[in-house]
Amino acid sequence: MSVRKEIAFESATIDRLENFDLNFLPKDLTRQCRSLIESYHEVHGFACLPDILWKSRLGPLIEHHSELRQSLRKASTTRSAKTSHECFVQIATTILSIEILASSFAGWGAIYPEAAEFAREILKRNSGGSHMPLMEFYLYPPKYISSAAVATLALPAHRRS
Repeated sequence: MSVRKEIAFESATIDRLENFDLNFLPKDLTRQCRSLIESYHEVHGFACLPDILWKSRLGPLIEHHSELRQSLRKASTTRSAKTSHECFVQIATTILSIEILASSFAGWGAIYPEAAEFAREILKRNSGGSHMPLMEFYLYPPKYISSAAVATLALPAHRRS
């Protein structure tokens, strides 16, 4: 293959990975991911969702995709909390769905092998690794050690050595 053809192929591949059509995601999966995210935030509040996305280092993926970037812009500039939450939930739903497909969690990759391969390509291109931050957060929540809990469970002073 000539250098010019290789560059054209690489450019087309990059464009395909950055401006992918979200319709490749199975509707059942996105519906379940959305339900999981909304139920979590109904208990813990939606205000932490932008922070979760930020700390997960998902900025490059969001910035590279025009639809996700547009949702982020809308979420960040709207005066309506409901609209903002809806946009952030949409971003998180999309990324969590991609992570689940890419990892083949619960057999999703086996059911949708082409979509799973495409999801792996997207993550490899945009995150540089196999890190699945939203899966880790929503499916395997971190165990926080509360200082109040530690103080409550501490040995009585007369029993300490």
